[in-house]
Amino acid sequence: MAKEKKKQTAKGHLLSICFFTVIGVILGLAMISFVEWQLPEGIASSEKAYRICVMLVLLYLAFFIHIVLHEAGHLIFGLMSGYQFSSFRIGSFMLMKENGKLVHRKIKIAGTGGQCLMVPPEMENGKFPVVLYNLGGSIVNLVVAALMIPVFLAVDKSSIFALFFFLLIAMGVITGLSNGIPMRTNTIDNDGYNAISLGKSKEAMRAFWIQMKTNEQLTKGIRTKDMPEEWFEVPSDESMKNPMVATIGVYAASRLMDQHRFEEGGKLINHLLEIETGMVALHRNLLICDQIYLELIGQNRSDRVEELYTKELKKFMKAMKTFPSVIRLEYAYNLLEKHDQDAAAKSMETFERVAATYPYPNDINTERELMEIAAKVYAGEANV
Repeated sequence: MAKEKKKQTAKGHLLSICFFTVIGVILGLAMISFVEWQLPEGIASSEKAYRICVMLVLLYLAFFIHIVLHEAGHLIFGLMSGYQFSSFRIGSFMLMKENGKLVHRKIKIAGTGGQCLMVPPEMENGKFPVVLYNLGGSIVNLVVAALMIPVFLAVDKSSIFALFFFLLIAMGVITGLSNGIPMRTNTIDNDGYNAISLGKSKEAMRAFWIQMKTNEQLTKGIRTKDMPEEWFEVPSDESMKNPMVATIGVYAASRLMDQHRFEEGGKLINHLLEIETGMVALHRNLLICDQIYLELIGQNRSDRVEELYTKELKKFMKAMKTFPSVIRLEYAYNLLEKHDQDAAAKSMETFERVAATYPYPNDINTERELMEIAAKVYAGEANV
């Protein structure tokens, strides 16, 4: 059964690659043809350079517009499905609802151009609406792309407006399909994959609901350790092959870290990293960060630390350099492995700078406590 599932997964990945290769070739050829219209022979080199720069700016603008439209689609279809607004993020810029008011915060998550988080309606018979919320972004991208086609056909093809409308169509198709067709990326699962994953079991549906309810509690200033215990019951190994359900295992480990139950947390993290799960790479790497931290404040075996501190993890940490738990690990590593107080002080400065605009203050409190524990271990005041 497991082999058959792997074959189906591999087949799905191959079909996705083939599909997007075809789409890329078609759009690429169309782009080349259109560029030839925009860059006719005989124009001066300076004019050609200017037009190329304009094209690149318009390409970025079209892509940015579709990121905003994509997240707006989640918002619109979420509201239509009975969800309530929680936060809206583009890049690292976030607007979130805090004490009934909209406030500006900053957070960057590798692999995402934006994110719209909402408070879900209550479950009825173990279910609540999920499909339109997840696919709303792709729907809006594709609808806007379709609406731009007659506009593009109506304008002068040699004008800058034609180029802009063409790029809006192309970026709409790319953004809509790349998020709507089920795929797993190096960091996260896309919307289409999530929609399918949720439809496979009530347990996955409940896991998705818990994830969004957890986010709601965080915006209210409630720490993970103080949330309902039943939300963090570790699923069975078999259940965690589902990506949504696997997230609950990750949340359970994070809660144990927040409660300073380090021995239990370490055992759970080791188990999650050893078994076959549907865990996304983002969560896997964050768990490895916690694994290294626990080694540093515990036995602190240099060979074990370096074994875990791989090039792949360093690349991930660089991409997530403003994420509080990543900064916490850097601080502990500089202090307990490198014995470099100056580097540790710089990590603390970065942490405080991030903390000033981070959307979840109680996450900051959790990480600050863990950094204080590392400092006490370094000073010989604590034995974990």
